[in-house]
Amino acid sequence: MRLWGGCEDAERVMVRFGCPEDLGYDEDFPIVTLRIAPTQPRFADELSHRDFLGALMNLGIERSVMGDVLVQDKEAYVFVCERIAPFITESLTKVKHTTVKAEPVGVLPESFERKLIEETLVADSERLDGIVAKVYHLSRSDAKAIFAAGEVFVNGRMAADPTTCPQEGNVIAVRGKGKFRYDGVARKTSKDRYAIVIARYGS
Repeated sequence: MRLWGGCEDAERVMVRFGCPEDLGYDEDFPIVTLRIAPTQPRFADELSHRDFLGALMNLGIERSVMGDVLVQDKEAYVFVCERIAPFITESLTKVKHTTVKAEPVGVLPESFERKLIEETLVADSERLDGIVAKVYHLSRSDAKAIFAAGEVFVNGRMAADPTTCPQEGNVIAVRGKGKFRYDGVARKTSKDRYAIVIARYGS
């Protein structure tokens, strides 16, 4: 089994079963990278992830045929199933009030590759809910609410138990807030708290 979403550390991925050793051949994932950019960047609106995703969903396609949407400087790169790519390139002409063009490209530019920003934070415990609350500056009740709503994922799976302790290397994503890699406990403080190390994903 192999997972791939169009780039390293993609949050939304496709699963493929089998391997060249067993099947006698290798086949690429049916994923196309589309670049969506204003036709006149100088007059374009400031466009967010929500704007691009909303414009794509307004075409009447399902979220399941699209992977991650990476946004930077008024343009976006989106990974889509091969079968839907021609429809998007023909149909997507506007994001908000900005005229855009969608076209397939070979690879994701280096400037769009996600960057990891390492941070050390002090948390009361190693529990997942406490770590998420600390990373995103949430109150205990707010952290409890996002877990109850099923908005926290560990390595792509919904986190059912907020009291568990993540393992080093786990990638934790919170819907609408971002994601980070948990790199473990660096030390315990003099007040018996935990200095935890995370690597936060940038754009």
